Amino acid sequence: MGYKLLTPGPLTTTATVKQAMRVDHCTWDREYKTITQEIRQKLLDLAGVSEADYTTILMQGSGSFGVESVLSSMIGPKDHVLICVNGAYGRRMVSMCERYALLYTVYEVAEDEIPEAAAIAKILEEDPTITAIAMVHSETTSGILNELEGIAALANENGLLFIVDAMSSFGGIPIDVSALSIDFLVSSSNKCIQGVPGFSFILAKREQLEQRRDFARTVSLDLYDQYETMEKDGKWRFTSPTHTVLAFHQALQELEQEGGIYQRYMRYLTNNRLLRQKMEELGYRPFIKNHQGPFITSFLYPTKQANFTFNTFYQHLKQNGFVIYPGKISKVDCFRIGNIGDIYPEDIDRLVEVIEKYTEVAYVS
Repeated sequence: MGYKLLTPGPLTTTATVKQAMRVDHCTWDREYKTITQEIRQKLLDLAGVSEADYTTILMQGSGSFGVESVLSSMIGPKDHVLICVNGAYGRRMVSMCERYALLYTVYEVAEDEIPEAAAIAKILEEDPTITAIAMVHSETTSGILNELEGIAALANENGLLFIVDAMSSFGGIPIDVSALSIDFLVSSSNKCIQGVPGFSFILAKREQLEQRRDFARTVSLDLYDQYETMEKDGKWRFTSPTHTVLAFHQALQELEQEGGIYQRYMRYLTNNRLLRQKMEELGYRPFIKNHQGPFITSFLYPTKQANFTFNTFYQHLKQNGFVIYPGKISKVDCFRIGNIGDIYPEDIDRLVEVIEKYTEVAYVS
Protein backbone atom coordinates (compact mmCIF):
# COMPACT_ATOMS: atom_id res chain seq x y z
CA MET A 1 0.00 0.00 0.00
CA GLY A 2 1.31 3.44 -0.87
CA TYR A 3 1.28 6.21 1.70
CA LYS A 4 2.03 9.90 2.11
CA LEU A 5 5.19 10.81 4.01
CA LEU A 6 4.31 13.58 6.46
CA THR A 7 7.93 13.95 7.52
CA PRO A 8 10.62 16.65 7.17
CA GLY A 9 12.44 14.65 4.48
CA PRO A 10 12.58 12.15 2.92
CA LEU A 11 9.18 13.28 1.79
CA THR A 12 6.47 12.48 -0.71
CA THR A 13 7.74 13.15 -4.23
CA THR A 14 5.85 13.56 -7.49
CA ALA A 15 5.48 10.74 -9.98
CA THR A 16 7.61 12.72 -12.43
CA VAL A 17 10.50 13.06 -9.95
CA LYS A 18 10.37 9.30 -9.42
CA GLN A 19 10.22 8.77 -13.17
CA ALA A 20 13.41 10.81 -13.67
CA MET A 21 15.37 8.14 -11.79
CA ARG A 22 14.60 5.42 -14.33
CA VAL A 23 17.61 6.43 -16.44
CA ASP A 24 21.13 5.13 -15.79
CA HIS A 25 23.97 7.64 -16.24
CA CYS A 26 27.73 7.42 -16.32
CA THR A 27 29.40 9.92 -13.99
CA TRP A 28 31.97 10.83 -16.65
CA ASP A 29 29.35 11.47 -19.32
CA ARG A 30 29.22 15.01 -20.66
CA GLU A 31 25.42 15.14 -20.48
CA TYR A 32 25.48 14.14 -16.81
CA LYS A 33 28.16 16.70 -15.96
CA THR A 34 26.08 19.35 -17.74
CA ILE A 35 23.12 18.43 -15.53
CA THR A 36 25.34 18.88 -12.46
CA GLN A 37 26.38 22.35 -13.66
CA GLU A 38 22.77 23.30 -14.33
CA ILE A 39 21.81 22.27 -10.81
CA ARG A 40 24.63 24.34 -9.34
CA GLN A 41 23.53 27.42 -11.29
CA LYS A 42 19.82 26.97 -10.51
CA LEU A 43 20.59 26.82 -6.78
CA LEU A 44 22.48 30.11 -7.01
CA ASP A 45 19.49 31.59 -8.82
CA LEU A 46 17.13 30.37 -6.11
CA ALA A 47 19.36 31.94 -3.47
CA GLY A 48 19.43 35.21 -5.41
CA VAL A 49 23.23 35.43 -5.30
CA SER A 50 25.73 36.20 -8.02
CA GLU A 51 28.07 33.62 -9.49
CA ALA A 52 30.90 36.07 -8.96
CA ASP A 53 30.41 36.04 -5.19
CA TYR A 54 29.00 32.58 -4.49
CA THR A 55 29.29 29.03 -5.75
CA THR A 56 27.35 25.82 -5.19
CA ILE A 57 29.12 22.65 -4.07
CA LEU A 58 27.29 19.33 -4.15
CA MET A 59 28.43 16.79 -1.56
CA GLN A 60 27.58 13.08 -1.45
CA GLY A 61 25.59 11.99 1.59
CA SER A 62 22.79 13.34 3.75
CA GLY A 63 22.47 16.90 5.02
CA SER A 64 24.65 16.12 8.01
CA PHE A 65 27.48 15.21 5.62
CA GLY A 66 27.19 18.73 4.18
CA VAL A 67 27.25 20.38 7.60
CA GLU A 68 30.23 18.28 8.63
CA SER A 69 32.06 19.08 5.39
CA VAL A 70 31.76 22.79 6.19
CA LEU A 71 32.81 22.49 9.83
CA SER A 72 35.67 20.06 9.15
CA SER A 73 36.94 21.90 6.04
CA MET A 74 36.34 25.58 6.68
CA ILE A 75 37.05 26.09 10.39
CA GLY A 76 40.72 26.89 10.87
CA PRO A 77 43.02 26.23 13.84
CA LYS A 78 42.66 29.84 15.00
CA ASP A 79 38.86 29.92 14.71
CA HIS A 80 36.43 29.85 17.61
CA VAL A 81 32.85 28.89 16.74
CA LEU A 82 29.77 30.02 18.65
CA ILE A 83 27.10 27.35 18.11
CA CYS A 84 23.47 28.35 18.70
CA VAL A 85 21.47 25.40 19.99
CA ASN A 86 17.75 24.85 20.53
CA GLY A 87 17.39 21.28 19.35
CA ALA A 88 19.04 18.07 18.21
CA TYR A 89 20.52 19.48 15.00
CA GLY A 90 22.31 22.30 16.78
CA ARG A 91 23.64 19.69 19.20
CA ARG A 92 24.80 17.62 16.24
CA MET A 93 27.03 20.52 15.18
CA VAL A 94 28.45 20.52 18.69
CA SER A 95 29.25 16.79 18.33
CA MET A 96 31.03 17.47 15.05
CA CYS A 97 33.14 20.21 16.62
CA GLU A 98 33.99 17.88 19.49
CA ARG A 99 35.05 15.12 17.12
CA TYR A 100 37.45 17.42 15.23
CA ALA A 101 38.68 19.12 18.41
CA LEU A 102 37.55 22.52 17.14
CA LEU A 103 37.38 25.43 19.55
CA TYR A 104 33.71 26.18 20.21
CA THR A 105 31.28 27.75 22.65
CA VAL A 106 27.65 26.69 23.01
CA TYR A 107 24.81 29.16 23.41
CA GLU A 108 21.77 27.02 24.21
CA VAL A 109 18.14 27.94 24.83
CA ALA A 110 15.08 25.77 25.46
CA GLU A 111 13.65 23.82 22.54
CA ASP A 112 10.58 26.06 22.42
CA GLU A 113 12.64 29.27 22.38
CA ILE A 114 14.81 30.88 19.70
CA PRO A 115 18.40 32.13 20.00
CA GLU A 116 18.31 35.89 20.67
CA ALA A 117 20.64 38.37 19.00
CA ALA A 118 20.91 40.40 22.20
CA ALA A 119 22.22 37.40 24.15
CA ILE A 120 24.69 36.61 21.37
CA ALA A 121 25.88 40.22 21.34
CA LYS A 122 26.68 39.89 25.05
CA ILE A 123 28.60 36.64 24.46
CA LEU A 124 30.62 38.29 21.70
CA GLU A 125 31.38 41.25 23.91
CA GLU A 126 32.61 38.98 26.70
CA ASP A 127 34.67 36.76 24.38
CA PRO A 128 36.35 38.61 21.50
CA THR A 129 38.12 35.40 20.38
CA ILE A 130 34.94 34.14 18.68
CA THR A 131 35.37 34.20 14.90
CA ALA A 132 32.30 32.31 13.63
CA ILE A 133 28.60 31.72 14.35
CA ALA A 134 26.84 28.50 13.36
CA MET A 135 23.11 27.94 13.68
CA VAL A 136 20.12 25.97 12.41
CA HIS A 137 17.39 27.92 10.62
CA SER A 138 14.47 25.47 10.78
CA GLU A 139 15.03 23.23 13.79
CA THR A 140 13.00 20.13 12.94
CA THR A 141 13.46 18.77 16.46
CA SER A 142 10.43 20.88 17.33
CA GLY A 143 9.38 22.69 14.15
CA ILE A 144 10.51 26.08 15.44
CA LEU A 145 11.84 28.62 12.92
CA ASN A 146 14.84 30.56 14.19
CA GLU A 147 15.30 34.17 13.14
CA LEU A 148 18.35 34.88 10.98
CA GLU A 149 18.30 38.65 10.50
CA GLY A 150 19.51 39.90 13.88
CA ILE A 151 22.18 37.20 14.22
CA ALA A 152 23.33 37.76 10.63
CA ALA A 153 23.70 41.48 11.38
CA LEU A 154 25.88 40.68 14.41
CA ALA A 155 28.06 38.37 12.34
CA ASN A 156 28.46 41.03 9.69
CA GLU A 157 29.18 43.86 12.15
CA ASN A 158 31.84 41.78 13.91
CA GLY A 159 33.41 40.28 10.78
CA LEU A 160 32.45 36.75 11.79
CA LEU A 161 31.98 33.72 9.57
CA PHE A 162 28.25 32.92 9.38
CA ILE A 163 27.26 29.26 8.86
CA VAL A 164 23.58 28.35 8.47
CA ASP A 165 22.06 24.88 8.45
CA ALA A 166 19.02 25.58 6.24
CA MET A 167 18.31 21.91 5.73
CA SER A 168 14.53 21.95 5.92
CA SER A 169 13.99 25.59 4.99
CA PHE A 170 15.93 26.40 1.80
CA GLY A 171 13.58 26.26 -1.17
CA GLY A 172 10.53 26.36 1.10
CA ILE A 173 10.74 29.91 2.42
CA PRO A 174 12.41 33.04 1.01
CA ILE A 175 15.97 33.49 2.35
CA ASP A 176 17.95 36.51 1.17
CA VAL A 177 21.36 34.83 1.32
CA SER A 178 23.21 37.86 -0.05
CA ALA A 179 21.56 40.44 2.21
CA LEU A 180 22.16 38.20 5.23
CA SER A 181 25.76 37.76 4.07
CA ILE A 182 25.68 34.04 4.84
CA ASP A 183 29.10 32.53 4.20
CA PHE A 184 28.03 28.89 4.08
CA LEU A 185 24.42 27.72 3.75
CA VAL A 186 23.78 23.97 3.81
CA SER A 187 20.70 22.08 2.61
CA SER A 188 19.98 18.73 0.98
CA SER A 189 18.31 17.09 -1.98
CA ASN A 190 15.38 15.56 -0.10
CA LYS A 191 13.86 18.59 1.60
CA CYS A 192 11.95 21.58 0.25
CA ILE A 193 13.25 21.21 -3.32
CA GLN A 194 11.32 17.91 -3.14
CA GLY A 195 13.97 15.55 -4.50
CA VAL A 196 15.10 12.26 -3.00
CA PRO A 197 17.93 11.52 -0.52
CA GLY A 198 21.51 11.20 -1.74
CA PHE A 199 23.42 14.47 -1.56
CA SER A 200 23.67 17.76 0.28
CA PHE A 201 24.59 21.11 -1.20
CA ILE A 202 26.48 24.09 0.11
CA LEU A 203 26.07 27.68 -1.08
CA ALA A 204 29.47 29.15 -0.32
CA LYS A 205 31.16 32.52 -0.60
CA ARG A 206 34.05 32.09 -2.99
CA GLU A 207 36.25 34.45 -0.99
CA GLN A 208 35.90 32.34 2.15
CA LEU A 209 36.46 29.10 0.24
CA GLU A 210 39.76 30.40 -1.12
CA GLN A 211 40.91 31.73 2.25
CA ARG A 212 40.15 28.39 3.95
CA ARG A 213 41.31 25.98 1.27
CA ASP A 214 43.95 24.28 3.45
CA PHE A 215 41.88 23.52 6.57
CA ALA A 216 40.26 20.20 5.55
CA ARG A 217 40.60 17.38 8.09
CA THR A 218 39.13 14.61 5.91
CA VAL A 219 39.48 13.44 2.32
CA SER A 220 35.89 12.57 1.42
CA LEU A 221 34.41 15.70 3.03
CA ASP A 222 37.04 18.13 1.75
CA LEU A 223 34.80 20.99 0.63
CA TYR A 224 37.47 22.93 -1.23
CA ASP A 225 38.69 19.92 -3.21
CA GLN A 226 35.11 19.08 -4.14
CA TYR A 227 34.59 22.68 -5.27
CA GLU A 228 37.82 22.81 -7.25
CA THR A 229 37.03 19.59 -9.12
CA MET A 230 33.40 20.53 -9.76
CA GLU A 231 34.33 23.98 -11.06
CA LYS A 232 36.21 22.51 -14.03
CA ASP A 233 33.35 20.74 -15.81
CA GLY A 234 30.83 19.47 -13.27
CA LYS A 235 32.66 16.26 -12.36
CA TRP A 236 32.22 15.02 -8.79
CA ARG A 237 35.47 13.83 -7.17
CA PHE A 238 34.08 10.44 -6.21
CA THR A 239 31.10 8.39 -7.37
CA SER A 240 28.00 10.52 -7.23
CA PRO A 241 24.36 9.45 -6.61
CA THR A 242 23.40 9.69 -10.29
CA HIS A 243 19.74 8.78 -9.92
CA THR A 244 19.30 11.26 -7.07
CA VAL A 245 20.91 13.96 -9.20
CA LEU A 246 18.46 13.31 -12.04
CA ALA A 247 15.52 13.41 -9.62
CA PHE A 248 16.77 16.69 -8.16
CA HIS A 249 17.17 18.21 -11.62
CA GLN A 250 13.52 17.36 -12.32
CA ALA A 251 12.45 18.65 -8.89
CA LEU A 252 14.09 22.02 -9.59
CA GLN A 253 12.08 22.30 -12.80
CA GLU A 254 8.90 21.52 -10.88
CA LEU A 255 9.69 24.16 -8.27
CA GLU A 256 9.96 26.68 -11.08
CA GLN A 257 6.68 25.47 -12.59
CA GLU A 258 4.96 25.91 -9.23
CA GLY A 259 5.96 29.57 -9.29
CA GLY A 260 9.19 29.52 -7.32
CA ILE A 261 10.04 29.61 -3.64
CA TYR A 262 7.38 32.09 -2.57
CA GLN A 263 4.53 30.06 -4.06
CA ARG A 264 5.85 26.87 -2.49
CA TYR A 265 6.18 28.67 0.83
CA MET A 266 2.55 29.76 0.60
CA ARG A 267 1.45 26.16 -0.05
CA TYR A 268 3.48 24.89 2.90
CA LEU A 269 2.17 27.69 5.11
CA THR A 270 -1.43 26.92 4.11
CA ASN A 271 -0.87 23.23 4.85
CA ASN A 272 0.67 24.01 8.22
CA ARG A 273 -2.00 26.44 9.38
CA LEU A 274 -4.77 24.06 8.34
CA LEU A 275 -3.05 21.16 10.12
CA ARG A 276 -2.60 23.06 13.38
CA GLN A 277 -6.12 24.48 13.32
CA LYS A 278 -7.81 21.12 12.73
CA MET A 279 -5.57 19.25 15.17
CA GLU A 280 -6.36 21.75 17.92
CA GLU A 281 -10.06 21.27 17.21
CA LEU A 282 -9.49 17.57 17.95
CA GLY A 283 -7.68 18.39 21.19
CA TYR A 284 -4.06 17.98 20.03
CA ARG A 285 -1.98 20.92 21.25
CA PRO A 286 1.22 22.09 19.51
CA PHE A 287 4.46 22.19 21.49
CA ILE A 288 5.63 25.45 19.94
CA LYS A 289 3.72 28.56 21.03
CA ASN A 290 5.78 31.18 19.18
CA HIS A 291 7.96 31.07 16.05
CA GLN A 292 6.28 27.97 14.64
CA GLY A 293 7.80 27.18 11.24
CA PRO A 294 5.71 26.21 8.19
CA PHE A 295 7.39 22.83 7.68
CA ILE A 296 6.73 20.47 10.60
CA THR A 297 4.78 20.66 13.85
CA SER A 298 5.33 18.90 17.17
CA PHE A 299 2.10 17.92 18.92
CA LEU A 300 1.89 17.00 22.59
CA TYR A 301 0.50 13.60 23.49
CA PRO A 302 -3.24 14.08 24.18
CA THR A 303 -3.96 14.30 27.91
CA LYS A 304 -7.54 13.04 27.47
CA GLN A 305 -6.26 9.72 26.09
CA ALA A 306 -4.74 8.06 29.14
CA ASN A 307 -3.86 4.98 27.09
CA PHE A 308 -2.30 6.88 24.16
CA THR A 309 0.76 5.18 22.69
CA PHE A 310 2.68 6.55 19.73
CA ASN A 311 3.20 3.13 18.13
CA THR A 312 -0.53 2.37 18.05
CA PHE A 313 -1.27 5.85 16.70
CA TYR A 314 1.50 5.52 14.11
CA GLN A 315 0.29 2.15 12.87
CA HIS A 316 -3.28 3.42 12.58
CA LEU A 317 -2.12 6.33 10.42
CA LYS A 318 0.12 4.12 8.30
CA GLN A 319 -2.67 1.63 7.67
CA ASN A 320 -4.75 4.56 6.45
CA GLY A 321 -2.10 5.99 4.12
CA PHE A 322 0.05 8.36 6.22
CA VAL A 323 3.46 8.11 7.88
CA ILE A 324 4.54 10.62 10.54
CA TYR A 325 7.58 11.05 12.82
CA PRO A 326 8.01 10.30 16.52
CA GLY A 327 8.87 13.19 18.80
CA LYS A 328 12.41 14.44 19.32
CA ILE A 329 11.81 16.87 22.20
CA SER A 330 14.08 16.12 25.15
CA LYS A 331 11.68 16.26 28.10
CA VAL A 332 8.16 16.26 26.63
CA ASP A 333 6.23 13.47 24.91
CA CYS A 334 5.41 14.61 21.38
CA PHE A 335 4.90 13.35 17.85
CA ARG A 336 5.68 15.32 14.70
CA ILE A 337 3.71 15.85 11.52
CA GLY A 338 5.40 17.39 8.49
CA ASN A 339 3.55 19.13 5.67
CA ILE A 340 6.24 19.60 3.02
CA GLY A 341 6.75 17.63 -0.18
CA ASP A 342 3.99 16.85 -2.66
CA ILE A 343 1.34 17.57 -0.02
CA TYR A 344 -1.74 19.76 -0.42
CA PRO A 345 -4.64 20.92 1.79
CA GLU A 346 -6.79 17.99 0.67
CA ASP A 347 -4.12 15.65 2.07
CA ILE A 348 -4.28 17.47 5.41
CA ASP A 349 -8.08 17.20 5.40
CA ARG A 350 -7.86 13.46 4.80
CA LEU A 351 -5.20 13.03 7.51
CA VAL A 352 -7.33 14.82 10.07
CA GLU A 353 -10.32 12.62 9.20
CA VAL A 354 -8.17 9.56 9.92
CA ILE A 355 -6.94 11.06 13.22
CA GLU A 356 -10.49 12.02 14.19
CA LYS A 357 -11.66 8.43 13.81
CA TYR A 358 -8.73 7.23 15.93
CA THR A 359 -9.46 9.87 18.56
CA GLU A 360 -13.15 8.96 18.78
CA VAL A 361 -12.28 5.31 19.44
CA ALA A 362 -9.54 6.27 21.93
CA TYR A 363 -11.88 8.52 23.93
CA VAL A 364 -14.55 5.80 24.10
CA SER A 365 -12.05 3.14 25.21
